[in-house]
Amino acid sequence: MGYSDPTASRDLLGNRSLCFIFICAFGLVTLLQQILYGKNYIKRYLERPDGSLEFNSTSCKELRQEITDVKVLTMVKTSELFERWRNLQVCKWAQNKEQAENFRTSLSRCCNAPSFLFTTKRNTPSGSKLRYEVDTSGILHISPEIFKMFPDDMPYSKSQFKKCAVIGNGGIIKNSKCGREIDAADFVFRCNIPPISDMYSEDVGSKTDLVTVNPSIITERFQKLEKWRKPFYDVLRNYENSSVVLPAFYNTRNTDVSFRVKYMLDDFESARGVFFFHPQYLLNVQRFWAVQGVRAKRLSSGLMLVTAAMELCEQVHLYGFWAFPMNPSGIFITHHYYDNVKPRPGFHAMPYEIFNFMHMHARGIVHVHTGPCR
Repeated sequence: MGYSDPTASRDLLGNRSLCFIFICAFGLVTLLQQILYGKNYIKRYLERPDGSLEFNSTSCKELRQEITDVKVLTMVKTSELFERWRNLQVCKWAQNKEQAENFRTSLSRCCNAPSFLFTTKRNTPSGSKLRYEVDTSGILHISPEIFKMFPDDMPYSKSQFKKCAVIGNGGIIKNSKCGREIDAADFVFRCNIPPISDMYSEDVGSKTDLVTVNPSIITERFQKLEKWRKPFYDVLRNYENSSVVLPAFYNTRNTDVSFRVKYMLDDFESARGVFFFHPQYLLNVQRFWAVQGVRAKRLSSGLMLVTAAMELCEQVHLYGFWAFPMNPSGIFITHHYYDNVKPRPGFHAMPYEIFNFMHMHARGIVHVHTGPCR
C-alpha cells in the first residue's frame, strides 16, 4: 500500500473547492449578465470577422434588435451602446427596401427635397416674399436681380441616383482607407468645404458632386469676400465641377455673404452651380428630426445632406459620422479628420443625430460606416 501525504490531499481538496467556487461564481456572473444584457451576452465574445453574417440571419436580427431596443440615448451607458454597435459589425449590411421606402415617403410628405431643397424660379417667383428660417420676422423681397440667381427648377429628382455617399468630417474616417469606395458612388455629398488633398483622399476620397459652404467660413477665413476673392475661388477648384449650396436665408446676416459667392463665381466665369437652401425646407427638416428626438438650435450640415440624400438616392451610405471622443473600440479620435477643433457647445445635438443613424442602420435604411473599408 503506497504512502499518502495528508497535506497534499488537503491541498487537492482545497484547490477543487476553489475551482468549484470559481465556476459557480463565473456561472452566477454570466447568468446575471444574461439577465441584464439579454441572451446574446455570451455571443458578444465570439470572434467573427466583420461582415461574416447575413444581415437578415437570426443572429443578426437579434443584434439589430439590441440597437433598436435602446429607445433613447440616455437609456444605456455610452460604453454599452458602443459594445452593441461593435457586435453588429459582424453583420453584412443590406438595405430593407420597405423600411427605406417608408422613410422616404415620410420625408416626401414633410419636406419634399426634389421640389423644395433649393430656392428655384419655380418655387420662389419674382416679386414674392421669402421668410427667413430663423429671423422669421424678417422677410426678403425677391427682386428680379435675386430671382435671376435661382435655377429654373430643382437640378435633382426623386431617387435619381442609385448609390450616394454622404461624407461627414469626423475623425472616425481617419485611416479608414474608404476613399476608393466613396469615389465609386454615383453622387457624393460633402460638408463645409473640407480638405480632400492627397494627404486625406485615401480615407475620404476626392469625388464631390455637392458641397455645403457655411457663411461663417467665408466670414472668418475669407473676410466675407469683401477684399481678395481668388483664395476662396482656388479652394473651390479642389472640388472640380461640384455644385455648392449655402444657407443664404437662414438669417439676414447670411444673405449678402452667400450672394457674393454667386457673384464671385460669375466674375470668374465659372460654370459651377450655386444653390441656396430653401428656408421652408430647412424648417420642415428641423421639425421632422425634432420628432425623432434631435432637438437643437441648429441641425448639422451633415444631417441636412443625409435628409436630402434619402429622397434623392435609392441607397445612402454615411462615412465620417460620429459624435463621440472615442471610436466604437474605445480609442480616442480627433473631432475632425483634419483637426481637433471642437464645435460651439450647445449648438448642435450631434450624439442624438448619430444615435438616429445607428437606428436607421439597424433597420436597413442607411449604411453607417465606422470601420475600415475593405
